[in-house]
Amino acid sequence: MLSSDLVRSVLDSAPDAMIIIDSSGTIVFANQQVVVLFNYTSAEIVGQPVEVLLPERFKYRHVAHRQGYTKNVRVRPMGIGLDLFARRKDGTEFPVEISLSPIWQEGEVLSAAAIRDVTERKRVEQELADTRAEADRANIAKSRFLATASHDLRQPLQILALLNGALQRLVSEPDALEALDQQDQAIGAMSRLLKALLDISKLESGAIQPEIKSFAVSTLFEQLQVEFAGLAASKGLEFKIDAATVHVRSDASLLGQMLRNLIANAIKYTRQGSVHLRCLHSHNSSSVRIEVLDTGIGIPANQLEFIYDEFFQVGVPTNSSRDGYGLGLSIVQRLAKLLNLCMEVRSEVGKGTAFSIELPLAKAVGAEEKAVQAPRRGAVDQTLPREHLLLVEDDPAVRKATRMLLKVEGYLVTPVASLSEALQAIQDNPAIDAVVTDYHLAGGETGIEVISAVREHLGTALRAILVTGDTSSTVQALSRDAHLRIASKPIKADELLSVLQALLTS
Repeated sequence: MLSSDLVRSVLDSAPDAMIIIDSSGTIVFANQQVVVLFNYTSAEIVGQPVEVLLPERFKYRHVAHRQGYTKNVRVRPMGIGLDLFARRKDGTEFPVEISLSPIWQEGEVLSAAAIRDVTERKRVEQELADTRAEADRANIAKSRFLATASHDLRQPLQILALLNGALQRLVSEPDALEALDQQDQAIGAMSRLLKALLDISKLESGAIQPEIKSFAVSTLFEQLQVEFAGLAASKGLEFKIDAATVHVRSDASLLGQMLRNLIANAIKYTRQGSVHLRCLHSHNSSSVRIEVLDTGIGIPANQLEFIYDEFFQVGVPTNSSRDGYGLGLSIVQRLAKLLNLCMEVRSEVGKGTAFSIELPLAKAVGAEEKAVQAPRRGAVDQTLPREHLLLVEDDPAVRKATRMLLKVEGYLVTPVASLSEALQAIQDNPAIDAVVTDYHLAGGETGIEVISAVREHLGTALRAILVTGDTSSTVQALSRDAHLRIASKPIKADELLSVLQALLTS
């Protein structure tokens, strides 16, 4: 049998303040931590109603709560879901947690209450809440910036690219053409950097959400063959593709972006030999392995851990002249995490590098695989008669630059700034062969609305080009329209004219 002195000694050494209350609510015991926490002496607190430890505003309600507990005693925390406060002798209040336990003694039910000061924990919780709120505000601000940057930062580059293309068609003096060619290269470098920075920012802010569907690997590979065969050939490299006849489940657009960055990197760092894109699949496996292999310079083992860092380039000293910006692999890594894909790299200096991506095999294939469309391409034929184009662009400078380029190329152009102006233009002259429109227009209008309204008015599936910096799933889904082409801002003059010519001759 434990002595009362031993029991008191144990209770006094407890880390929490502890009181024992009888059925009438009177404090019959208080340990040493009560003295420390509330600044009462033991003699001052014992014999007092428990409400003496509560703020004045809570005392009346607490009597009812206490009486309810004595009728249904059990071990439980007090005030679940409520913010509890206690009051010191000097009247100051502080937040607490209280646990209640019943004690049976000679037919009477006593209540033991363990009281813990949670001032520090509440402070930390508030700091975390403030930090989360600040992060949320920052994310909202970043999203707003991205929405603005995707449009407004691309506009000046779009104007420069179009005017450069128009001038190259108007000027014949060799020195002027050389200056325009250098300007075109600078515009291209600025465009690539802007696109990469915006891609990274969108991935970090969560603005890009994947759409997981089944699609044929071979269809995506055909598209990559068209895009990179010429670039590889211009460096004297062989571009080989082995596509397995399998279907995978992922986001075809984002996976395509990953592979484009890997292939572009492989071509960039390979001086001779080949770049090889292949798909590996064994019949008893539930996954597919896509690899990009090259015979390039390779990556030293001590640099492999840094290749996904922003602005890191293999073998390029700091502050030296750069061919590119070292952002491609950083984007690839972020996309792999977003798509929950396993990616590996192996490399040997002087022999080449191989990047591999594991994807889940599609169990069933439906119509959704058609979401990946290989783009139709065609060279501009200067001997063909030029068609009548409806140009819809709300930015006056971009509208003038685009009109100048198309006019120099020989097209008849009707420039307008809005949906209502577009409908008025085709009312006056319905002989329109195609519409070229920006995606985001003033007043919340979109190029999609323009295309739909013009087609409905003319009663035909009019050919159209949608020029946009938007990479959302809404825009991506439009690629299924056989009479529509998507042109990403900022687009070079030659690219825009090539897309337009291929569309008109399809």
